[in-house]
Amino acid sequence: MITTAQLTEQIVEKANALEQETIERRGYLHERPELSGEEVETSKYLKNETAKLGLEIEEVPGSTGFTALLDTGKPGKTLGIRTDIDALPIEEQPRNLSKKRAYISQNPGVMHACGHDGHMSIVLTTIKILSDLKDQLSGKIYFIFEEGEEINSGIDAMVDHLRDKGLDAVYGNHLASFMETGKICVDAGPRMAGSTRVDFSVHGKGGHGSRPDLSVNPIFAATQILNGLTNAWANQVDVTKTVTLGLTKFQAGSTWNVIPDKVDIEGSLRYFDVPEGEKSMEIVKSVAEHTAKAHGCTVTFGENFKPLAQPVINDNRLAEIAQNSIQEALPGSLVEGVQWFASESFSAYAKLAPICFSFVGVGNETYGSGAEHHNEYFDVDDAALIYGVIAAAKFAVDFLNETN
Repeated sequence: MITTAQLTEQIVEKANALEQETIERRGYLHERPELSGEEVETSKYLKNETAKLGLEIEEVPGSTGFTALLDTGKPGKTLGIRTDIDALPIEEQPRNLSKKRAYISQNPGVMHACGHDGHMSIVLTTIKILSDLKDQLSGKIYFIFEEGEEINSGIDAMVDHLRDKGLDAVYGNHLASFMETGKICVDAGPRMAGSTRVDFSVHGKGGHGSRPDLSVNPIFAATQILNGLTNAWANQVDVTKTVTLGLTKFQAGSTWNVIPDKVDIEGSLRYFDVPEGEKSMEIVKSVAEHTAKAHGCTVTFGENFKPLAQPVINDNRLAEIAQNSIQEALPGSLVEGVQWFASESFSAYAKLAPICFSFVGVGNETYGSGAEHHNEYFDVDDAALIYGVIAAAKFAVDFLNETN
């Protein structure tokens, strides 16, 4: 068995040798995005690439997702390494924040605007490296290709598929435009927020715009609900346990002279403290119901008004292993104190085993890759991909070969 230092050196050398291939693969996937639950061609491509390396592919029933098993043939721990594979319904801009893109979607109205193209490419290169190092490892690695992360369409089926695999840990990377290229954060504790979807309608009585007195206008009630929620957030939500209220839809009426029957309101709550998130959900319901009643209206809550994801919380021991791995393989790259209020289905893997999720910076002002995620200007600095590869491969080696 070679030393840890020698293994680290091999990982870095192999990642550098495969860097251009990693970049080109990311470009190929970026040009061919598919929406959540529709990742048929993406899945075929990924299966072909993993099959070339001799991994055992297992389909996930009712899903475009799948797993690929690398078995060292030696007893040991079992690790999961996950990537998401879906894109978003966004029309991509031909330029990023500073210049023409290196790659652009060939599927109009669909875009890899969150970095999943990079996640897939990172994992495929990680598979190559760990396959080459197979004789130096023990245990098993399940590479997890998850359908529909953006809408949670594939996570339940994937968790069910993995229940009997004996996972000891699950690792994932997420590219982060709010961090500089060359920086990685993998703190212990809360990393990404839990989320609850807000979905309700305010019902009144429609009528002619000339006689508002003969109607019950739900627009007035709905606007007062929004004002009431602002006050409630200032006075009822624990200031030490931040909960964000992001209302994104206020839909009422269709023309200028008709008072509508109802107003539809949607959005989300984000939180790291689950009890405070649950309390905030009840605050929204209470304010909506009581305010509507005061205006002679009623409220119905949609079936989507429910928690969608738990917070992503890194296991202390796994975070320590990952941090040490990064410091050894990528000195100067590790940063601390970064949390993200977006939500991730990755949290569900905690039902199976301890989890570890790292943020890999892709922000580069010169390259033009600092736009927010889920934005038509979002782009990935390809120079960042190698950091994700090395971090994942090094973590896998250190976790599987850990003896204490």
